[in-house]
Amino acid sequence: MAIPRKGAKKVAAIGITPDTVKYVAHLARIDLKPKELEKLSQQLEEILGLIDKLKEVDIKDIAPTSHILPINNVLRDDKPAESLASDKALENAPQRQGNFFAVPKIIE
Repeated sequence: MAIPRKGAKKVAAIGITPDTVKYVAHLARIDLKPKELEKLSQQLEEILGLIDKLKEVDIKDIAPTSHILPINNVLRDDKPAESLASDKALENAPQRQGNFFAVPKIIE
C-alpha cells in the first residue's frame, strides 16, 4: 500500500477526451479513426492515472538514481605509446596525398 508523501499536492485529473486526442493527432499529422480516438483517449487517461498514483509513493528514503544497475566506466587507462608510422598506416589507402589519406570532397 502506498504511503502518501508529506506535503504532496493532489493534482486534479486531466480529462483526455477524444477531442483532445484528435487535436494532438491533427498537430502530429496522424489520421486516426473514431474507434482509435476513443481507445487512445482511454489509454492516455489510464496512463495519467498511474502517474498520479506514483505521486503518492513515499520516496524520502530512496536515493536518486540514473540507472537501475551500477554502471562503471570500462575504458582503458590512457597511456602514451608508440604511434603507427604514417607509411604503415597509409600503405593500404586507395589514395594518398603526401602523409595524408585522400578522400573525395563532400562539402561544397
